[in-house]
Amino acid sequence: MSYSAEISRTSPTAFLFLVDQSGSMQDIMDNGKSKAQFVADVLNRTFATLITRCTKSEGTRDYFEVGVLGYSGSTAVNGLAGALSGSILHPISQIEANPLRIEDRVKRMDDGAGGLVDQGIKFPVWFEPKAAGGTPMCNAITSAAEQLVTWCDAHPDSYPPTVLHVTDGESTDGDPEGLAQQLQQVSTSDGNVLLFNLHVSTSGGDPVKFPISDSNLSDSYAKLLFRMSSPLPAHLQRVAEEKGIKATMESRGFVFNGDIAEIVDFFDIGTRAAQLR
Repeated sequence: MSYSAEISRTSPTAFLFLVDQSGSMQDIMDNGKSKAQFVADVLNRTFATLITRCTKSEGTRDYFEVGVLGYSGSTAVNGLAGALSGSILHPISQIEANPLRIEDRVKRMDDGAGGLVDQGIKFPVWFEPKAAGGTPMCNAITSAAEQLVTWCDAHPDSYPPTVLHVTDGESTDGDPEGLAQQLQQVSTSDGNVLLFNLHVSTSGGDPVKFPISDSNLSDSYAKLLFRMSSPLPAHLQRVAEEKGIKATMESRGFVFNGDIAEIVDFFDIGTRAAQLR
């Protein structure tokens, strides 16, 4: 498990987002947005960040293939629509070229004099929020594994794919632990698929970030998500530490009771890959 392969246009990596879209994602967070809306906003901003990381003087290099599976009711489906609806994973240049729309939004910026000023920004939207029905987590993990077996067969020496799973509830279609373990057995020569889990909360409790054990987790559901999470590779430990988050060789890619700041950090840390070339 080296997680050190160079990422290039001929040897990309993949990021697959699993997003809980069950009815409880309608719950409102501290910022006044529903969990579904805020996760969608952060995911869309993450797509824009990934595009920026791949932008060079001659254009966008396809270092990454990216996709979303949204799950609710009894199924997991492609979370991207329009020109991106035909398959789950897409080269980052196709993501860049095919947002659903560009919104005009306002962002509060530092005015350079100790104050804040509103500034208009263009905000591309690829992923729409949705919240209805149950939480078919087993279906979602199985669907992810099917996608990534095919991807790893096509990219046998690449940095392995990363699955970033965001949920706020318990699975309604069975116990996902065994399926999560099977997903993490999918591999390239550089390591096994990484599965990171974020529990989204509106409860106001203290978040638990990248723990080394389940001893400080409050319930059996939290402990289950911990067991389902991959250990953080060394370079991601360093990224977490740069954000002031204590991380060690034993830390798992898991955040419980994540609020606004934790969601932003989770996506940022989870989508840092090895060296780009």
